[in-house]
Amino acid sequence: MVYRLPALSTFRTFEAAVRHLSFAKAAAELNVTPAAVSQQIKKLESYLGVALFQRGPNALTLTDDAQAMYPKIRAGLDQFAAGVELTQHHAQRALHVTAPPAFAARWLIPRLGRFSAAHPEVLVRITSLIGNIDEPDAVLAQSGQLIDPRSETSEVAIRFGNGRYPAYQVEHLFTPDFVVACRPSLSVGELALQQPQDLSRHVLIHDDSTREVVSMPSWQSWLQKAGVSGVDVARGLRFSNAILTIEAALDGQGVALVQKQLIEADVASARLVIPFATSLPSYYAYHLVSAKTATTQPVVLAFQQWLREEIDQKPS
Repeated sequence: MVYRLPALSTFRTFEAAVRHLSFAKAAAELNVTPAAVSQQIKKLESYLGVALFQRGPNALTLTDDAQAMYPKIRAGLDQFAAGVELTQHHAQRALHVTAPPAFAARWLIPRLGRFSAAHPEVLVRITSLIGNIDEPDAVLAQSGQLIDPRSETSEVAIRFGNGRYPAYQVEHLFTPDFVVACRPSLSVGELALQQPQDLSRHVLIHDDSTREVVSMPSWQSWLQKAGVSGVDVARGLRFSNAILTIEAALDGQGVALVQKQLIEADVASARLVIPFATSLPSYYAYHLVSAKTATTQPVVLAFQQWLREEIDQKPS
């Protein structure tokens, strides 16, 4: 249905004028001048072709047409207000989280059901962004700031980086440890991984998603810490992100250097093993980043608290 009606502001002016029976009081409520109210009423009367007010020297009185129209106009404005309030209510219960792809897929999503169970009223949207992995000394994503620091929306970002994000609220979540991981079958048999030197007989799987960050753990740095030499770190399989790296290890294609916290469920279920105790702390850490104005929003506070509880939990 096509509605050919005057502007909504005209009906708001009419409703206020009827309620106050005064153009001056209606103008004060609407923060306009009495002349502006009078002009709006004249436009409405011209559109309708009827008079709505009888203007006396000291007061306004309603015509029969105005009395008949007012209840419907008031009910319509109430419906508009209810619709807006409903939308705002849904917006207050919505939470948009952006996160690095591997963190979203391997850490966040497997746990997210517990957040939804505890907060069924919250509408959660997860977006994975490679831009949430910092480049050296970066605070901006590929398309600029992920979140307007002045924003009052319930949007938060989980970033893998150095934690230096000026003008934002930043909370350190955890710093991952890089460990060697492989299928359990590689720990037995003729080529069993018994000691780090045995890696020379296995395919090394490399995660190149952060290769531009020179301080990130690498096979070279892990082998050096383990006291191993003579292993050709240039060989093996290379993947563009941590998800593919972990999948290749799960498929038994070799031995991967991965973030321990991203494979906890796989280790707990014996799909992967960590054959050696040597680990390397990451140069980067995971941080929860949000606009400072968002930190008072209930959904953001609830998500923040839930993250803390999940990080403190032992893997199941």
